[in-house]
Amino acid sequence: MSSLAAARADNFYYPPEWTPNQGSLNKFHGQHALRERARKIDQGILIIRFEMPFNIWCGGCNSMIAKGVRFNAEKKQVGNYYSTKIWSFTMKSACCKHEIVIHTDPKNCEYVIVSGATRKTEVYDIEDAETLELPADEERGKLADPFYRLEHQEQDLKKKNEAEPVLVRLQQFSDARHADDYALNKALRAQLRGQKKRIAAEEVASRKMGLGIRLLPASKEDSAVAAKVKFSSKFEKNRKDKRALINAASIFSEPSGSSASSKRLELESKRRRINAAAASNILTGGFKPSSLSNGAVASSRYKGISITAKRV
Repeated sequence: MSSLAAARADNFYYPPEWTPNQGSLNKFHGQHALRERARKIDQGILIIRFEMPFNIWCGGCNSMIAKGVRFNAEKKQVGNYYSTKIWSFTMKSACCKHEIVIHTDPKNCEYVIVSGATRKTEVYDIEDAETLELPADEERGKLADPFYRLEHQEQDLKKKNEAEPVLVRLQQFSDARHADDYALNKALRAQLRGQKKRIAAEEVASRKMGLGIRLLPASKEDSAVAAKVKFSSKFEKNRKDKRALINAASIFSEPSGSSASSKRLELESKRRRINAAAASNILTGGFKPSSLSNGAVASSRYKGISITAKRV
């Protein structure tokens, strides 16, 4: 971004036609400082980014909208709870463009869905969540009873004695593992050096093989899979044809002024040599006796060459 563009983006660029008596730059350009977010500011509405505070079910298509999904919402004041303002957030769901309205609840420090959606009810087991269960109101009243406190105090001490050996072992293991920082750092650096040397050796081996990528170390599974791969006979046939073309080609380079017709004639002569060699192979052992009748003439074609044989 150029310096002029950066100054315009930061609203620090004053055009030549601006004068101080015209006010601020926003007033000079006839726009609000919040730009598009304040397009409904005359109605008391401000466009903000609203983040869904909990999981809800969309009222239009019954799809779930997860907690944390963000929307462009219209924020406006709809009332007061004593001196605290009650805000309303109006947004449209991304799934079906259904309108959702959510209000703040300062009394309960919560959000309330007014229309367009329903809150997803989520229950969980305290033991599965591994959280502490808060005592109910009636249990708080029982704490005033000394016998009730004594009974639960004995149970709590029993649980503490059962869990103390495990906690002590965990603490000892943690202390022994993190006591010597120098030894831990030394072992980690040695491991990283060995890893770098192994990667460098693999890259050198790949470059020797003519590869531009680093190969992973060989494994028994890869070797077993590679041993099961079988190439078709077409590959071997193409290889033989290419070798025959190479053997039939001249070892002398052509003059620079040779025409395209001479090249075509040479290629055609090479092709005829290969076809003739293939035809001779067929004549020597390519026919089955059952396919020829007595005194009949058998005809076969191989790569555009007609071959006629008569059984004796």
